Amino acid sequence: MKITIFAATNRAADSPSARIINLCGDGPYPPLLYFVQRFIGGQIARVRAALVCLFSFLALGQFCIRASCQTPCKFTTLEEISGTQHFNPKSVAVDADGNVYFPDAKKNVICQMQPSGQISIIAGKSGVSGSADGLGIQASFCNPRGIAIDADDNIFVADTGNNTIRRITPSGRVTTVAGLAGTVGSLDGTGMYARFNYPASIAVDRLGNVYVADLYNSIIRKVNKRGVVTTIAGQPGIAGGADGKGYAALFSFPICIAVDGLQNIYVADMLNNAIRKVTPAGVVTTLAGRLCYTPGSADGAGSCARFCHPCGVAVDNANNIYVSDSGNNTIRRIAPDGVVTTLAGLAGQSGSADGVGEAVRFGHPTALAIDHVGNLYVTDLDNATIRKGSPPPIGRKAPPHILADRQAGSSNIHLSPN
Repeated sequence: MKITIFAATNRAADSPSARIINLCGDGPYPPLLYFVQRFIGGQIARVRAALVCLFSFLALGQFCIRASCQTPCKFTTLEEISGTQHFNPKSVAVDADGNVYFPDAKKNVICQMQPSGQISIIAGKSGVSGSADGLGIQASFCNPRGIAIDADDNIFVADTGNNTIRRITPSGRVTTVAGLAGTVGSLDGTGMYARFNYPASIAVDRLGNVYVADLYNSIIRKVNKRGVVTTIAGQPGIAGGADGKGYAALFSFPICIAVDGLQNIYVADMLNNAIRKVTPAGVVTTLAGRLCYTPGSADGAGSCARFCHPCGVAVDNANNIYVSDSGNNTIRRIAPDGVVTTLAGLAGQSGSADGVGEAVRFGHPTALAIDHVGNLYVTDLDNATIRKGSPPPIGRKAPPHILADRQAGSSNIHLSPN
């Protein structure tokens, strides 16, 4: 059992002066009970320590305590990708037939891996950089990093080095949907009149609308089926951390994007160490983590959770959100009730090992994708491969919540048995 304890002052929790302390080692302040978590074994000792900490610091106001066993997830390596051909996948997508697609930014190609394990290049010519449209190897890309597939099996690519959005039809024909190769900017517009600045990630909804994480502009864009580009949220060229609607919201390095069936957008806001949600109306809220530059690795509900440079996000049909917590080398899950748990990897430990739960080792996991049966695919950047995981279902019983209000502060205890 892992116990994570937070405390805050009696000031309102969302006040700018509110102070968050993690008493077990993930916060910026000296961990008061660090020795309990690290050196005293046994669940009984840890529960006692949590209770002592709770009553000792009750005067501070708000506590978020989570005692839970991690929900382990098994991961294996797709050996075909990390084999003799030396591919370097930057992101990943999966179609309804189980074919895996990924852009290789070094080779400037788009690849397909069939369920049999056979890998082929479906667009671009290996080692050739360019911006030409065309059929298959007649087309060219420049540092492609984002990929997504629509319901009609059209593949959309964030052609990052060209600052364009490209489409590959099922027949293999490549066209430029939006942006102008070699031109940087943030203008909304139609087709070639729109401008991007390092589009890093891409997602497509059930209606065929494409969403773009425009990284260096710190904004979220939408490209409709007619190629019209609009800015949904954020201010071009202004980085920060603020919730709000449209231009009132701010992002800091929005590096990955996903969209659910209701057209809600989820953003891995890397330098804010948070996961953000954008409604179809452009209203931005912070779903998990806290808008700050201080990283951490704690599980917990909502703002009690901590991330370290999250670089990947995906959402399944049950509205579970999966996060590549890249700086921690872990894979996290945000349940529909907002509770964050760690599925695989161990914070602070990198490597390349398959296994279950904390035994798994990643080397900077980035983009994520989910197939139609719920399997999770992760690009393992430093290991130049893709890992496949099978997330366990969330139990029927929700974790018990105990809420005790105390003037301006409150006590919040989350106990999640295995």
